[in-house]
Amino acid sequence: MAAAVAEGFGGPERVEIVRVPVPRPGAGQVRVRVRAAGLNPVDGAVRAGVFGGEGQRLGFGWDVAGEIDELGADVAGWAVSDRVVGLHYGPVKPLGTHAEYAVLDASALAAAPVTVDQVTAAALPLSGLTAARAVDLLELPAGATVLVTGAAGAVGGLAVQLAARAGYVVTALAGADDEELVRSLGAAHFVPRGSAPAAGSVDGVVDTAVLGGPALALVRDGGSYVGLIPHAAPAPERGVRVVEQEVAADGAHLARLVTLVDAGELTLRVARTFPLAEAPKAHAHLADPGTRGRIILTA
Repeated sequence: MAAAVAEGFGGPERVEIVRVPVPRPGAGQVRVRVRAAGLNPVDGAVRAGVFGGEGQRLGFGWDVAGEIDELGADVAGWAVSDRVVGLHYGPVKPLGTHAEYAVLDASALAAAPVTVDQVTAAALPLSGLTAARAVDLLELPAGATVLVTGAAGAVGGLAVQLAARAGYVVTALAGADDEELVRSLGAAHFVPRGSAPAAGSVDGVVDTAVLGGPALALVRDGGSYVGLIPHAAPAPERGVRVVEQEVAADGAHLARLVTLVDAGELTLRVARTFPLAEAPKAHAHLADPGTRGRIILTA
């Protein structure tokens, strides 16, 4: 099968399409015929060597949407041809979901949404689970004021929707041209990038833009700050509760997000699509400013 990999660290030029054996599922695993897979910033970080893996073949891709192709031993509740979405967790791996087939733990899968196509569904697993965990970690009462930084991005846009649905009064921090978008996602208030609310003026922050200290300063004493990158959050101060979300492959949680998609309560956004054969080109577009939604590879 074809798969996108890199044999060393570097820029998009290090990504190549190679032929590798089709993987087989082990006990508790399934093989998925990949139809669409998200390209996320973490893939660029893997390619750049942020997570290590020197001397190893680096596979890309965490999100997947497709059909089950083969069941491993001891897998119950799934059948060949079931349409699924899932999260293939792990930064350093020889193969990811940017391939024609991918093997995942059965516990990482959820039935695919029925109201969107597979390309759109592939935008859900990593971004959706990241945003949902971040909002859950706020642990604030309904009616609390929450600022989402990077609110027009793939994760930020989902965090806005989920925070509003949780009963929070959401302020979106995004580019000046994004006000209409973020308000349509549920933001009650808007702050253009380059400005900010008064210090200590919100109960909590979901910092999808990874602003760190400047975002923490906007939280009232005793509030909550949620970061998205492990070990990168600012030090706690003023009694602010500082926590970091770390995504996990959780099929049950993913299934709840699929239910929201099918109910029309969670909007997924696709910025661009590329065929798997053009994965190097897709990587070159990964850092484009103004990308609104997820880049998807189709296999």
